[in-house]
Amino acid sequence: MRWLLAFLTLFVAIPAFAQAVPESPVCRRVADVATVRIDPDAALRLADIGLDRAGIFARMVETSIPETMGCWAMPAGNFDSQLISVGMAQWNFGTGSLQPVLTAWRGQFRHKRDFKRARDALAPSYGKLLFSKDCLAVPVADKCRAAILAAEDEKGRLTPVLAAELTALFESDAMLQVQTDTYIALLDKVRLDLLRVFPAGPMTLRKVRWAIDTRVQQGFLPGDEDIARLRAKLAAMPEAERWPRLRAIFDWYGALARTIDQDGISRDAAWNVAAWNCLIDAGRVDAEQYELMSLTFLRSRTAIGNSGRWQALAFERRAKIVLGVGSVSGVRDGACPAA
Repeated sequence: MRWLLAFLTLFVAIPAFAQAVPESPVCRRVADVATVRIDPDAALRLADIGLDRAGIFARMVETSIPETMGCWAMPAGNFDSQLISVGMAQWNFGTGSLQPVLTAWRGQFRHKRDFKRARDALAPSYGKLLFSKDCLAVPVADKCRAAILAAEDEKGRLTPVLAAELTALFESDAMLQVQTDTYIALLDKVRLDLLRVFPAGPMTLRKVRWAIDTRVQQGFLPGDEDIARLRAKLAAMPEAERWPRLRAIFDWYGALARTIDQDGISRDAAWNVAAWNCLIDAGRVDAEQYELMSLTFLRSRTAIGNSGRWQALAFERRAKIVLGVGSVSGVRDGACPAA
């Protein structure tokens, strides 16, 4: 059994599931900022899914870890065909999620001259481009795309000047408010998602965290028809098939991770497959986790960015949240106890 050999090797090589934590970048890190205001009506709505102010910022920090290593900005270029990605949830031009963030920042200023003064102070070289009509269009206009690509190298990396100006903009106090407002709007959508997908409850923190990560990375949760089909199959499944079916999902992830066009998982996949199978052997997967893993499989296999290049990464991110054990970007959390 290859997974068992891999698992035994894992314990020899990495005692007690030790974490391998990448070096943290120097940046303004995501945290509760006293000057950032949360709309009282939004706060009341989010309380329905167990999120107060501390909980909102805790989820923001959690979202930012795989997206920006915990930073408010950490801009990236066109390596994933999104042109520019920036901000704690990596809003980007490719999906059209960055344009509203930039527009909201501009809208904070009462007078056009104040906007221009702030823009030029933070982004003197590229500010006019970033806030141009062509770049704020969805999708971005060809003129904007060409100008941004000219400010990136052949591997899609931003020039130091553009990266520095985006960092200054997204670490500014005014943009922290915009980022928080934008994230809270996402949490409002997550709240509705949860009420739709789990109408009978309970509304656990695990479900909230899972739904947030799905929304951030893939835009939406599975549809009602797909969920109904899956739940009907789960309800009719013989008990003898229960764990082989879950192992098959892990096998799908492991096989996908070994193919030629999956990125972001090279340091994680073998460790994850061994650890997750160990959880089954130890009897440490409960009913809620089982359903969430099935829903994770349902949604991850439809990740279409770069023709499915990030499907394995999408799966392992959600699996780590659901199972409490996993490795994402080389960061390993949790442990598989002895059976």
